[in-house]
Amino acid sequence: MPADDAPSFLKSAARATGLAKVYRLLVRRPINRIQKSIREGGPIEQWRTERGREEMRDAAANLAPLEPPPEDPSGPLRVYFLTGEDFWYQTLFCFVSLQRHVEVRITPVMYGDGTLGRKSKERIQRVVPWVEFVEREDIETRLNTDLPASEYPTLREQRIDYVHLRKLTDFHAGSTDWKLVLDSDMLFFERPSLLMEWLKGPEYPLHMQDATESYGYSRELMEELAGAPIPERVNVGMVGLQGGMIDWNALEFWCREMDEREQHSYLQEQALTAMLMAGHERTVAPRPEYLTLPSVEEGRSPSATLHHYVAESKRAYFQHGWRHIYSN
Repeated sequence: MPADDAPSFLKSAARATGLAKVYRLLVRRPINRIQKSIREGGPIEQWRTERGREEMRDAAANLAPLEPPPEDPSGPLRVYFLTGEDFWYQTLFCFVSLQRHVEVRITPVMYGDGTLGRKSKERIQRVVPWVEFVEREDIETRLNTDLPASEYPTLREQRIDYVHLRKLTDFHAGSTDWKLVLDSDMLFFERPSLLMEWLKGPEYPLHMQDATESYGYSRELMEELAGAPIPERVNVGMVGLQGGMIDWNALEFWCREMDEREQHSYLQEQALTAMLMAGHERTVAPRPEYLTLPSVEEGRSPSATLHHYVAESKRAYFQHGWRHIYSN
């Protein structure tokens, strides 16, 4: 039973007596917790998943260093990550799984979220000596030049607490280049031919497909603001965008309007990306080759080229997925 379907008289009574906070703590939150546990397989499976997460973090510190492959004849190839102290080991596993399946060197460019410590950087660099880090001070300097707070107050304020927004602001402000941004909670199990072709000669924006459409905002509002039909089921685990295609004035307006007219969603970055792609030709990474929300069975025996471990598929990720990379 969804939390919003709890007996209406309880919610009405809470509002009438000013006990809304008590209702959230004693009714809604426990129901949400129970529902989450059910989706994740129950308490024992949640414990196994958490234990797998800890084992993955320890394993990342012991990954064998990669030998640098030759550069691609067409020029340097780069992929971009937003990472931090809570995610460095996932970022590292994602990149290692990618580099092991391609024949030429790919340089991971890592933007910190402000939490990435020196020791974690050293652990990444030990495995990937050619990694590039973009420092926080450099990001702030570029933002102050290209997205000054006086002109873009919503974007500059939101990116502080809503870290996902930085995948747009921090990576693309002041740039006209194509960039392929990868989420950390992904693993490659075969050569990603489509990704490699795109990196060598991008023509259109690139994205994955979600298991279900998840934008956090109504399609009506998104299409009104974007002025074009919104593409279906855009997933931002793997996104290729050209900085020059982003209208920052529009993005500032969209962010403000979305939160004023509908409740803020942690999926806003995914919604904004879909809006940026509205009306444009796109390269779509097909399911099930590029798979979001893999099942436990798929995590145990991967058949897809790429897994993006969203939502309850963390169980497949931490219990099984990363072990395929570590054991090879």
